[in-house]
Amino acid sequence: MSKAIPIAIFDAIEHLEPASYKHLPQNYNQDDIKHALMFLKSYCGSKGTFNSYRREIERLLHWSTLIINKPLRNLKREDIEAFIKFCQDPPQIWIGTKKAPRFIVKNAERTANPEWRPFVAAISKAEHRNGKLPTIEKFSLSYGAIKELFAILSSFYNYLLQEEYVYMNPVALIRQKSKYIRRQQNNNNIRRLSDLQWKYVLETARNMAARDPDLHERTLFIMSILYSMYLRISELTATARWTPTMNNFYRDNHGNWWFVTIGKGNKQRQIAVSNTMLDSLKQWRNYLGLSPLPSITDNSPLIPKIKGKGPVTSTNHIRKIVQKCFDKAIARLQQDSFQEEADALIAATVHWLRHTGISDDVKRRPREHVRDDAGHSSSATTDKYIDIELTERHQSAKDKPLASSSG
Repeated sequence: MSKAIPIAIFDAIEHLEPASYKHLPQNYNQDDIKHALMFLKSYCGSKGTFNSYRREIERLLHWSTLIINKPLRNLKREDIEAFIKFCQDPPQIWIGTKKAPRFIVKNAERTANPEWRPFVAAISKAEHRNGKLPTIEKFSLSYGAIKELFAILSSFYNYLLQEEYVYMNPVALIRQKSKYIRRQQNNNNIRRLSDLQWKYVLETARNMAARDPDLHERTLFIMSILYSMYLRISELTATARWTPTMNNFYRDNHGNWWFVTIGKGNKQRQIAVSNTMLDSLKQWRNYLGLSPLPSITDNSPLIPKIKGKGPVTSTNHIRKIVQKCFDKAIARLQQDSFQEEADALIAATVHWLRHTGISDDVKRRPREHVRDDAGHSSSATTDKYIDIELTERHQSAKDKPLASSSG
């Protein structure tokens, strides 16, 4: 096995042009690189999707070059299976313990960062909070990551087929994907806040806004919109393809308010705005010194920067705001002797607010309405948030005796 340490191939979306790969060793197949680049360019409309596809395609290019020395067009079914196994247990020199930038600026030029690695060991928020650090030895690839890997590789090879660069899709020939992807009998456990946790989080956000509106009115609005409208964090920040503005809220001819966003897969969707969310919007705009509700010409940023002008562009900035609210809610739960709830909240992420909003709404709204507001591609995805049957099933089992009463 090659002991070469891979270097980043593809830069960020905004630095793909002009494409220059002189930094790569000569043993990298330039035709493979060119076709991979053209494939990735078709996903430039969504930064998250682009990053996911780039990660997996790049790993494949490194493996095919440095490990088995084969071009993409020569890979067979057994090669892809070997690649999947490799990703589950890569060599330690391919694993990092932090997400280092792919490229850095050196001598006024962007150059591959020697600290970057194709795989990154990670730990949970709770472990990080307890002072633990990620270790290369404990690297693992989740079943969800393996499932995503299969989907991306298959999509890539379908593209290569259409371009007549390859003559088969070796991923499609793998019949026993269950060896790598665990099947579940029931729905996945949705990571969401409990009713008590959400109550404390919302109360905490309101208390923070009341005490320090200049800093935390935005905290309250962000928590409200993430929960009430199931937004993803990427839908709150400005990117090259999408900048959320006040007039994304609009009123239709029937007097109903909607919010338009560009979500996952670069898909536009309309979200029905509740009266309570409309009240949150009014409070936020009042703090900003604006009229209670936006007009169709109000293209001011939905989440403006605290310092400077323009919209917030960093998802990390939003994460820090949410995490600060979570931390204060955890402290309040501990103070009120809800230690178990506090411990569970430590693991929560921003995305849990979306899951919580969907889970709560699907109990009281038609699932088709929740599906469309959430941007789910099918009702089957929305059904994962319905836990009523699981609750009833547990209730029927709760008081089962150990021995039969007739005995």
